[in-house]
Amino acid sequence: MSESNAETAHAGEPTLFSALLTPHRSLGSVGFLVLMAVIAGISFVGGIVFFIVGAWPVIGFMGLDVALVYWAFRANYLAAAAYEEVTVTPSQLRVKKVSHRGEVAEWSLNPVWVRLDRVTHEEFGLLQLFLVSRGKRLAVAAFLGPKEKESFAAALAAAIGEAKRGPTRTLIPPP
Repeated sequence: MSESNAETAHAGEPTLFSALLTPHRSLGSVGFLVLMAVIAGISFVGGIVFFIVGAWPVIGFMGLDVALVYWAFRANYLAAAAYEEVTVTPSQLRVKKVSHRGEVAEWSLNPVWVRLDRVTHEEFGLLQLFLVSRGKRLAVAAFLGPKEKESFAAALAAAIGEAKRGPTRTLIPPP
C-alpha cells in the first residue's frame, strides 16, 4: 500500500462505492448543557451542605470535579472531528483518514489486489476490518460498532467484487 498525496479517480469512471465514516456521539449539544447543569447543581448543593457543616475546603474540590467533567466532554467532542472517506471506482480504491487535529493520510489501492480481512468475536461480532494488499494491512471503519462495521464490510466487499469483475458491456443489436 502506498501513501498517496492527492490522487483522484480517473475521469469518467463511475463511483461504485463511497462512504464517509464519522465517530458516533450520542450526546448532542443541548444534552451536554443539561448534563453539565445537573452536575453543577448537584455539586453546588453538596458544596453548600459541606460549607454549613464546616468543611468549607470541600467546595473547591466539588468545583474541580465539575471542571474535570467539562474538560473530559470537550476533549471527547474535539476527537469527534476525525473521519474516514472510502471510495471505490473500477480502477482505484481510495482511503482518506483525517484525524481530529486535521492530519490527513491517504492511500490509493488497486481494487483487483485488495481483500477484506476481518477479526470477529463469536459473542460481539466484527471487531476489526482491514484492507489487505500485497501483504500490508490498513485498518478501516475503526469508529463503527460491530453491527455497523458488518454492514459497511458487506457493502465494501460488494463494491470490490464489482471492481474485480471489470466493466460489463451490453451488446446492442444492430438496427
